[in-house]
Amino acid sequence: MTTEGTILIETSPDHLPKADPKHTFADLGVIPEITEALAKLSIVHPFPIQSLALPIALAGTDMIGQARTGTGKTLAFGISLLQRISVPTDESYAELKAPGKPQALVMCPTRELALQVARDLDDASSVRRARVLTVYGGVGYESQLDSLSTGVDVVVGTPGRLLDLVNRRSLDLSHVAILVLDEADEMLDLGFLPDVERLISKTPKSRQTLLFSATMPSAIVALSRMHLNQPVNVRAETHDSQLTVPDTTQWVYQAHDLDKPEIVGRILQSPSCTRTMIFTRTKRAAQRLADELVDRGFEATSIHGDLNQVAREKALKKFREGKVSVLVATDVAARGIDITDVSHVINYECPDSEMTYVHRIGRTGRAGAKGVAVTLVDWADITRWKVINRALDLHFPELLETYSTSPHLFEDLDIPVGTRGRLKEAAPREPREHRDRDSKPRGERRHDGEKRERPARDRSRRRLRNGQPVEGAEGTPLDAASDSPADAGEATEGRSTNGARRRRRRRSGGASEQATVDA
Repeated sequence: MTTEGTILIETSPDHLPKADPKHTFADLGVIPEITEALAKLSIVHPFPIQSLALPIALAGTDMIGQARTGTGKTLAFGISLLQRISVPTDESYAELKAPGKPQALVMCPTRELALQVARDLDDASSVRRARVLTVYGGVGYESQLDSLSTGVDVVVGTPGRLLDLVNRRSLDLSHVAILVLDEADEMLDLGFLPDVERLISKTPKSRQTLLFSATMPSAIVALSRMHLNQPVNVRAETHDSQLTVPDTTQWVYQAHDLDKPEIVGRILQSPSCTRTMIFTRTKRAAQRLADELVDRGFEATSIHGDLNQVAREKALKKFREGKVSVLVATDVAARGIDITDVSHVINYECPDSEMTYVHRIGRTGRAGAKGVAVTLVDWADITRWKVINRALDLHFPELLETYSTSPHLFEDLDIPVGTRGRLKEAAPREPREHRDRDSKPRGERRHDGEKRERPARDRSRRRLRNGQPVEGAEGTPLDAASDSPADAGEATEGRSTNGARRRRRRRSGGASEQATVDA
């Protein structure tokens, strides 16, 4: 099957090259320095996508590579990239037009994926000593600017920070010979497309362009042809094969949102559950679930967009090193993150699309290992799941209503009977102090919580006439009246300072009387 300007290489799993001692990276034309570095990591035999892509990429041909998650796409472009550039130890390095300027650019949609790709490139070039710089946001500019001024060979980064450095004129892309878009379907999505196109326009037209992803919709392929020159489309499976890895066992249950924490807590206690990634739809849900699992006694951490870059890297490092066994994440970690020995992936909520589902469950069952993927679908998301099920040709058209006590849940996921969703009892809550409103003591509280009595009210008032205080009346209480009739009479007949007679206010109980004014 061919398209205009495109050669499609398509193969089925039955015809894929097997990883045997007779088939090595050296057989594909990889130089000894890189094969030696890979051998130190016990990587000797290539995966199918690597066997198909490396000969084409090493020849300098544009390519679109597609394979399931966890099948070695990073090294498929990374090995050819490292072999085609010149490093300071090569004799050809001095012949470069601009030594020290980036010769290869790899763009990734997330910071975590950029860090992982750079780590893989460092491992593959441990003998050849290529200078790889990772560029991403959320951290300071100083170290990145220092590395660029010193000189780099490969730049791996996210579009936002890359474009920022280009606009600062700190990053020169005019000498890039190899351009790679990892997770190309995400990079060419509408959200990233303007930045990606601006970055591509800064590179030479004579460059080699490589696109790799597990999912490659036809619209993205059509859009990619604008930036590729007669690309070869390499697909390490047949066009009608499933996008999900066959080694991953999938379970889908209809569950109530309030019962999901208990279900997750019981799944985590399955003997086969060693390291688990749980995906949520929102950042708030990820943090709330991580806190809930910690309260239940599980070693859990979270990674989402509300955390700064340092906190995200620490959480991912703790999960990689096995200090925590549960990682609750949003889709920021669903793209390309390669963590070994992830036994279970749990979709706490139904994914938004079939592509999101493929990338999420692709975190388990990697590199030929077995894995389990569990999806919990709420009642409101049943229609969304049916769309995903139909698009991926799965076998879950009708979902079984499942609760934390359902026998089939224990049987399907090998959960011991009688398991509860907690490893420790919940901490007792302090009882709230209830106080009768009528018995509330008079007074007020400061901001520090200390009680303070109100000062006594000053009942005295000043007499005013025409806005001016009356002499001898300042500070006189309202009920200050003379006790003797004589005093009352004197007060009645008294005159004010301006000569006018003033009215007399009688005490309560007496008849009100107004003073007459002399004619």
